[in-house]
Amino acid sequence: MNSNQCSFCGRHRNEVQMLVSGQKGFICENCIEQAHAIIKDKISHSGGFQPAESIAELKKPREIKKMLDEYVIGQDQAKKQLSIAVYNHYKRLLHAQDESREVEIEKSNIIMIGETGTGKTLLAKTIAKELNVPFCIVDATILTEAGYVGEDVESILSRLLMVADYDVEKAEKGIVFIDEIDKIARKSDNPSITRDVSGEGVQQGLLKLLEGSIVNVPPQGGRKHPDQKYIQVNTQNILFIAGGAFDGIKDIIASRLNKQAIGFSKDKLKKEEDEEYILHQLNAIDLRKFGLIPELLGRFPVITYLDKLTKETMIRIMKEPKNSIVNQFTELFKMDGIDLKFTDKALEKIVDETMEKGLGARGLRGTTEKVLEHYMFDIDELGGDLSIDEKDIKKL
Repeated sequence: MNSNQCSFCGRHRNEVQMLVSGQKGFICENCIEQAHAIIKDKISHSGGFQPAESIAELKKPREIKKMLDEYVIGQDQAKKQLSIAVYNHYKRLLHAQDESREVEIEKSNIIMIGETGTGKTLLAKTIAKELNVPFCIVDATILTEAGYVGEDVESILSRLLMVADYDVEKAEKGIVFIDEIDKIARKSDNPSITRDVSGEGVQQGLLKLLEGSIVNVPPQGGRKHPDQKYIQVNTQNILFIAGGAFDGIKDIIASRLNKQAIGFSKDKLKKEEDEEYILHQLNAIDLRKFGLIPELLGRFPVITYLDKLTKETMIRIMKEPKNSIVNQFTELFKMDGIDLKFTDKALEKIVDETMEKGLGARGLRGTTEKVLEHYMFDIDELGGDLSIDEKDIKKL
């Protein structure tokens, strides 16, 4: 080791301003700047996404579920099915790279059914973040058939390209979450004189994307027009996860199971175990009856559901996840030197208020904001400890 020259470029001490020593060598400021520029360029080019390159690097289903448990409370069945489907999908990508393999593995797109605020979007976002792949959320309600006011189905891939910094290779290994998939259900089984341009027409348009084909994507999204330049994207390796509330699906399942009572003395199902049992029986037949076409359902082989959130689960959501609402507000107040605490009774009251509104876990933040509104406005007058009790929570 020569202490008078850079171990990388060989420049002598008198030719540079600085030599930084390491365990087995020295590096000058010119080499440091060059190395920094290379790293910055590499990260920028890759879009920050580096998916697993071997089966050993890939997280196993049990590991994926354990990671989901840190952010999503409950929903064990959905987390288990999602972990398996995602693991198999990325195994399939690795398998496809080996040209000597004769068997071609098809992808398993996923459809998630659950009421609003049960965690459908959060599950998909968390999985994409941990797997380090491009991820985007698109709303199915804005999509229409080509030629009508709205957006073409290809605009879904424009969003994915934007997230991947227009690196097509990265985007082709990404995850797309299609929200509100139930809103594009066929409006009626009866033929109509008016065209269903945002329902069955969109379902037909989605088929080629889900199956896997080379699609011409308008770079900035929106409408296609003849003079526009397109980016070609192969959707064969893009995993599609669809989610929707499917309001009324329980009645369809119950009807199929002959669980629906008839007549004036009918006793509606109220027990949670009955509701859970009904959801357990969910299958493609019920989704078809709801209004999804068979061709679309065939491209979503994995169907999973999310349980209705109980009061106990909602209280756990408030406290337990890494980025829980309690932790977020505690951190906000800590920045002003205030130690914020919630009593158990206060958390129960916040949950009760949210459940009354029927907003699911998503509504917890809004209720908490309302409770802390007065304290946040007068934050400069507060000091030391602040404990929120049930008496501080008036009817919102």
